[in-house]
Amino acid sequence: MKTAIMQPYFFPYIGYFQLLNAVDEFILYDNIEYTKKGWINRNRILSNGKEQLISIPIKKDSDYLSIEERSLSDGWNKDKMKLFNKIKESYRKAPYFNQSIEVIESCLLFKEQNLFQFIHNSLIQIAEHLNINTPIIRSSEISIDHSLKSQEKVLALCNARECSTYVNPIGGLNLYNKGDFLNENIDLRFIKSNSFEYVQFKNEFIPWLSVVDVIMFNSQQQIKKYLNEGFTLIEN
Repeated sequence: MKTAIMQPYFFPYIGYFQLLNAVDEFILYDNIEYTKKGWINRNRILSNGKEQLISIPIKKDSDYLSIEERSLSDGWNKDKMKLFNKIKESYRKAPYFNQSIEVIESCLLFKEQNLFQFIHNSLIQIAEHLNINTPIIRSSEISIDHSLKSQEKVLALCNARECSTYVNPIGGLNLYNKGDFLNENIDLRFIKSNSFEYVQFKNEFIPWLSVVDVIMFNSQQQIKKYLNEGFTLIEN
């Protein structure tokens, strides 16, 4: 069984969904510390021909809270409509706008103030929209020593789920020791997204924007090719 483990990201880029689609089981971290400079609550879209950062505002709280303990800001009920209208205005002339805007609206208007629950729901909805059926499991629901960190926690999760292959994004190539995984009878692989371009109105192509951009400019058939053929699995 192939397994991947990731933090929850807000409308992540296509590579995140390539990973989700490439494995048999996807473990989503909910009980690890929230990181401010990552992609948990932000991403990039195309707006007026340029990339623009979008984000979910987070309620101010202790820096040591886990993702599952974080909440959206008190003003989110107003902010989410502003964000939805921003995305709608940015992509209203995109070729697959009508097929895509409903799932974006459903994600953003989901009535949930908990950060993890909100992003978890959006990942499930986008995955369904992309016809990805890989089960998504919360890390906290797996019986391990959750005080473990980094590679040790990954190995514990993999062993608990009896996975034979662990697949990680290529960015983690130097984070893991292949020998340590082989000692646990786990094959370590890395997924690398292939470069590709598609028409983004009339501007110069901007790569690796949010999945929002991908579904607005590409047919379901083309996206399926990106998901199934648009990457390479690499051994360490």
